[in-house]
Amino acid sequence: MHKAELLKNIDKIHTTKMGIERIQKNLGINTEPVSYCISKLKKENSKVNKQGKNYYVEIDDCIITINSSSFTIITAHKK
Repeated sequence: MHKAELLKNIDKIHTTKMGIERIQKNLGINTEPVSYCISKLKKENSKVNKQGKNYYVEIDDCIITINSSSFTIITAHKK
């Protein structure tokens, strides 16, 4: 259910300038982080939980935190 909500609003998913740097540092990636996180969300085996005001996308070895009202990727980190 939560995954469907995120996929329905996929065009609204974004992050801040600070978020870009934080996500790249935490995940050890050099690629554009919003596209990277969206590709992780779209994977069939991704799991989405909602706690409070945030969605938590668990996939592979990372957890991506997305605000449920603004669809801002707040952070992402390795498990």
